[in-house]
Amino acid sequence: MPLTISVIGTGYLGVVHAACMAELGHTVIAVDSDPAKVESLSRGVAPMFEPGLDDLLGAVLPTGRLRFTTDYAQVSGADVHFICVGTPQLKGENAADTSHVFAAAASLAPQLSAKSLVVGKSTVPVGTAAKLRDLLQQGAPAGVPVRLAWNPEFLREGFAIRDTVAPNRFVYGVDGPSAAADVALLDQVYAAPLASGTPRLVCDFPTAELVKVAANAFLATKISFINAMAEVCEAAGADVVLLADALGHDDRIGRKFLNAGVGFGGGCLPKDIRAFMARACELGADEALGFLREIDAINVRRRSRMVDLAREQCGGSLAGKRVAVLGAAFKPDSDDIRDSPALDIAAAARNEGAVVTVHDPKAMTAAKLVHPDLEYADSVEEACLRADVVLHLTEWKQFRAIDPAKLATIVANPTIIDGRNTLDPTGWRAAGWTYRALGRPAV
Repeated sequence: MPLTISVIGTGYLGVVHAACMAELGHTVIAVDSDPAKVESLSRGVAPMFEPGLDDLLGAVLPTGRLRFTTDYAQVSGADVHFICVGTPQLKGENAADTSHVFAAAASLAPQLSAKSLVVGKSTVPVGTAAKLRDLLQQGAPAGVPVRLAWNPEFLREGFAIRDTVAPNRFVYGVDGPSAAADVALLDQVYAAPLASGTPRLVCDFPTAELVKVAANAFLATKISFINAMAEVCEAAGADVVLLADALGHDDRIGRKFLNAGVGFGGGCLPKDIRAFMARACELGADEALGFLREIDAINVRRRSRMVDLAREQCGGSLAGKRVAVLGAAFKPDSDDIRDSPALDIAAAARNEGAVVTVHDPKAMTAAKLVHPDLEYADSVEEACLRADVVLHLTEWKQFRAIDPAKLATIVANPTIIDGRNTLDPTGWRAAGWTYRALGRPAV
């Protein structure tokens, strides 16, 4: 049965969740404090690039099942309230900034009724849900018992719509006398994907809060492991791609996330593992996650290694050299530049005196705001014109489709460094290029 749902926060998580809930047949009111964002979303224009999102907004807005507002009073009749605000890293600290979560809860509390369920989806330090329930109860109308559940999100940028309507699992964290009713209500929210066979796990608050950060810590560990192996391969003259292929045939290990390169970035993995370490320290369990410090260090070190390779290929100095950077987003099919390895590397090369020109299919506008000192080009060819070295740093399919023979005619020096190990070395070398990559032997 369709429900009335509110979504608090229309950032990446919130706008995707709101649109997908409307697509599933629910009536959705999404709240944000930014009037300009609300106005844009009401016209069907998302504040970020996510494949299929603008089309989805265009499909559900005319139905009347989705609307955006700045007024919390408009959500007072909702059956379920999803808190979907961000938890960025605190400036100068590893810990997560949960102030937006608590502010959203404080604004929402007066609108609650006995029938309504508040559901946290934001990624928070373990222990937050219990504190949030206390805050909600303090702000709720007199006599209204607060119902709270924790339902972590597992969105991958570039696949967010699919991950919302057809995820690989649902996790419900519930507690208190309304737990059974809360599970039943969430089952109504997700009736369609559950009917299609999506697994559903019910647990306590702390376990639900830990699932997302534990998953990200594991993925970060796997990525940094293969990047550590890339360092060993470079020292030994081995090939990390062939090594990863061999490891991947072991079904205990698997091939996914064993792609050596410049490492992970974005708004989740880096800040989540740091916040996880900070919270473990507060709980007195800091030794348990000490290994994550090296995971973080390996990840950052690969960016420096990319600059080292560029410098080597330019005769020992980047001063005055023209460097073409292919990629600005932290991953393809996204315009997200948060903690982007590509932009960190571009900025480092610029700091060494290089003339750096960046091209990205979707992230140019965001990159220009953060790094106005870099140069930008509207095409691969423009970025690579007279380049002394080309750096491939975001694995967009457009870059994998480049004709190396054609590109060789416009660069000053046909040298490419593949920071993602996704280009074809044989094809580039056959076209006359010097091809280098992290963790692979020079030929």
